[in-house]
Amino acid sequence: MTTLHKEKELYDVINSVMQTVGITVAIKQDHSGINMSYNFIGDYIGFDANRLIEARNELMLQLPLEVYVKTITLHELGHAIDREALQASLPRTIEIFKMKKQHAKKEIYRNERLLSMIIEEHEMNIQFEETAWDNARTLNNALQLIDKNDFDYIKQHSLATYNHLYEQDLLAYHNLVSQPVLQLA
Repeated sequence: MTTLHKEKELYDVINSVMQTVGITVAIKQDHSGINMSYNFIGDYIGFDANRLIEARNELMLQLPLEVYVKTITLHELGHAIDREALQASLPRTIEIFKMKKQHAKKEIYRNERLLSMIIEEHEMNIQFEETAWDNARTLNNALQLIDKNDFDYIKQHSLATYNHLYEQDLLAYHNLVSQPVLQLA
């Protein structure tokens, strides 16, 4: 299968889910390395055909590519439903982004205040992800596009990365704040 054919096929699956659900936003092929994402500022879904296929292949339970893409599309549409909340978070997201640009990673992980901002970012992201999955479940329950067990499996696999990174940084934060403070005489 040629790359162009693969991209067209995946575009068609994404578009068919949007048509079925009744929520249409622009669809853009990209080469970002992110399987699929919802851009709330531009109000579009971006997808990387190669990464979608790789991500599906990372599943322990081998599901058809179409099932994976439909499920992830429902999830991204779940973000679209939550667009107002995403937009409301933009000022704080920009503050955190600027902080990360202004400080070296090493410095962030040695500063309680800066690292707490990273924890806050994780918590915001996880909340948005969970909300998008809840919205996707509502859509799927109404339309029965994806088997419930397949949906839950893909959801758990998708959330695992967010949770893993959060847990790592939370451990680093707890280690940082539990270090004794040296008193200078």
